[in-house]
Amino acid sequence: MTTKTVIKLENASIFQQDNLILSEINFEIQAGEFVYLIGQTGSGKSSLLKTLYADLKLEKGTGEITGYFLDKIKENEIPYLRRKIGIIFQDFQLLTDRTAYENLFFVLQATGWKNKFEVDTRINEVLELVGLGTKSFKMPFELSGGEQQRLVIARALLNKPDVILADEPTGNLDPDTSDEIFKLLHQINKSGTSLIVTTHDYRIVNKFPAHVFKCEGGKISVKKLLQEKN
Repeated sequence: MTTKTVIKLENASIFQQDNLILSEINFEIQAGEFVYLIGQTGSGKSSLLKTLYADLKLEKGTGEITGYFLDKIKENEIPYLRRKIGIIFQDFQLLTDRTAYENLFFVLQATGWKNKFEVDTRINEVLELVGLGTKSFKMPFELSGGEQQRLVIARALLNKPDVILADEPTGNLDPDTSDEIFKLLHQINKSGTSLIVTTHDYRIVNKFPAHVFKCEGGKISVKKLLQEKN
């Protein structure tokens, strides 16, 4: 059975304006893989994610994600790429003046969903999946930090993405809540969605083992599955 490659970078270099952040990046991620991206603050983790969702242009080398070529992508193609990718931010970036349901409705409306029944069905599906089935009417400020992050994960799942990119998804959460969020992310991964998750929390990496990419000294080293489990 052939495995589908969802992300591939070859001899890639990532720049922030004129500053070289990462160079000589070579890796592939297959459909259904879970990858931790670790490294110190400022080591290039977020820059790599921004390149993968085309917020930063890939200036050198080649890159492909879900069928889009990052070194050649046109401005008008970027929204279509992002429909195939789910993005999870550390700071939630929820619409604070709208309910959980309305936050999700906004995304589906913006990405072309028109059938009210299909919209309702999909919103209810993702809310159930992340454990917020009874919280659709709540405003973000009425949700705990962990519940807000679950809503962000629901938002990322709406368009059934091939890949989810999560930037420090538990950076603002306590250890118990972080564990619950990572259990959920691994559950989503088991359904076939690929994930790249940046984290500085080595406790999580050891507790929920997966492949590890490390940003260090302007390079990325690739380690396959960590076997130890504390």
